[in-house]
Amino acid sequence: MTVPNPTRLLAAAGAALAAPLLALVTAVTVTVLVLVGTGSSPLDVLDTMVTYAQRPRSQALMVNSAVTYYFAAVAVAIGFRMNLFNIGVDGQYRLAALLAAAVAAKISLPPVLHVTVVLLIAMGVGALWAGLAALLKVYRGVSEVISTIMLNYLGGALVAYLLTPGRLAVRTVGSNNIGTPTIPASGQIPGISLIPDSRLQVYGLAILAVAVGAGYWFLLSRTRFGFDLRAAGASEDAAKASGVRVSRMIIISMLLSGAVAGLVGMPQLLGAAHTFSLDFPAGLGFTGIAIALLGRNHPVGIAIGALLFGFLDNAATSLELRGVSRDIVLVTQGVIVLSVVVAYELVRRVRTRAEQRDVARRLAATAPAPPAPSTPQEVGA
Repeated sequence: MTVPNPTRLLAAAGAALAAPLLALVTAVTVTVLVLVGTGSSPLDVLDTMVTYAQRPRSQALMVNSAVTYYFAAVAVAIGFRMNLFNIGVDGQYRLAALLAAAVAAKISLPPVLHVTVVLLIAMGVGALWAGLAALLKVYRGVSEVISTIMLNYLGGALVAYLLTPGRLAVRTVGSNNIGTPTIPASGQIPGISLIPDSRLQVYGLAILAVAVGAGYWFLLSRTRFGFDLRAAGASEDAAKASGVRVSRMIIISMLLSGAVAGLVGMPQLLGAAHTFSLDFPAGLGFTGIAIALLGRNHPVGIAIGALLFGFLDNAATSLELRGVSRDIVLVTQGVIVLSVVVAYELVRRVRTRAEQRDVARRLAATAPAPPAPSTPQEVGA
């Protein structure tokens, strides 16, 4: 049994921590410079955000935002592991939420069965919408980046067409807003009193988010399918040579990504709004891309990134009350993602060069010594 070298273990741990620490220092530095440039006090902003984070209601809001972001980021991460860029999560979840809301308001089933049917419908719609991009890529060679972006616009237009009175929407009494009929109580998911002293409950689908993260980890790390998916994402040619059907992996991974994307709107739909209306949250899919990059496609890293973005999004409101533009939060989020990407690339290059030097030293140490030159006596003999 080979005993790990403690020096190498420390070096690996240091390399793993170097990238996020470098990204954090960079993000904080840039944010401070922006605050100073706009005439705001960094210390006052920090005090406001820390005070906000200590409130129980703020913590519940942060977790609720993180639950939604987590679904979006996992959906993106599934594609990333296959070297696919599913930019269409936004269109997939909005179309899935609309159709799921319309069906949920029409059917009458026992509570557990009602919720299960709604979730399956949302996942099915998201998978089918993402599957269109997969088929275009496999059979026509269309880049999934282009097709998913176009499907976002097509999905948005379809949602706008269906969300009108006389089709799937009804007018809200006493308001100019329109939306699907209210989902009955059997189709709603009660919240969880997770945060002490908070009247605001955490979305019940937080449990499903944990299950999705565990399933994502197990599927990719502990199954042959996950190995084939990662192998195909690393090198299609090598995967084909080992017998992996890359086209099949593309279709399955996009279907899985779309199915998880269909769950993005479910916490809000089944846990709070109970209807899909004009003010239903949009743009969550693009935030999921940033969080997936921030979390390095790992379920734990994605969870940390989702909590961070949930905190920053909700803290922006408290900053506005202090006269600080909420755009500062957008700048911070953008700098964090950019810093993480650059920092991990720098650390990867440094680690690669260190490994190359280490291999060169080992080869030099194990190389046989050159033969000694022959003496004149040996030549004469």
